[in-house]
Amino acid sequence: MWQIFPQTGGLWANFGNTFGPFTPNVADMDSGLLFSFLAVDLLLVCVPGADWAYVIAAALRGRPVTRAVAGLVSGYALHTALATAGLAVLVAGSPRLLTVLTVAGAGYLLWLGWGVLRRPAVPGAAERSADDRGLFLRGATISGLNPKGLLLYLSVLPQFLTLHGTHLPVAVQTAAMGLLHMACCAAVYLTVGTLARALLSARPAAARAVTRTSGAAMLGIGAFLLVERLATL
Repeated sequence: MWQIFPQTGGLWANFGNTFGPFTPNVADMDSGLLFSFLAVDLLLVCVPGADWAYVIAAALRGRPVTRAVAGLVSGYALHTALATAGLAVLVAGSPRLLTVLTVAGAGYLLWLGWGVLRRPAVPGAAERSADDRGLFLRGATISGLNPKGLLLYLSVLPQFLTLHGTHLPVAVQTAAMGLLHMACCAAVYLTVGTLARALLSARPAAARAVTRTSGAAMLGIGAFLLVERLATL
């Protein structure tokens, strides 16, 4: 991937000569693996789930979509940091801790889903409250407590790491792919929220139906996570 900028070779060479061993060679990162990971990650992000439901519900309630998406992405930033530091393996290796995270995340989704079902969106009746900060925090909590997000970094991402020969440190590769995942989430979720608002803003009945579907999806996903985890105890 980095070879598409041949004119910058001299710049990188001078940069490397200046900082010596402290600067890894970006060309060592396999561009084929990066593109493969990007393709797989996009497919996963494009599958509707709790994140989609949250963004759509926020959009149809007239809330800032960017803030909701920023919250979700910040939760994945936490997963990226954990994986880069090697802590994600420790979390996954602790059944008790993983159970606590799963139950907490599932319970939070159930609570949010019930709230959305009780108060379906009405386009044009934007909710302007001092709770915009809460919009960010709720998004961060949804993705941060989502065990599926953690498992992405443990089961999918490692398949695209280069472990043999000349390569960047595994932590650097993990961080780079984590950033790619965050970028994919931001792009897809912003598109979903923007389209939901544009297509349904003039259709109150359809907007209410979609909002109720989003709430039901949160309830369903939360219940599934809860049952799935408790069944392993």
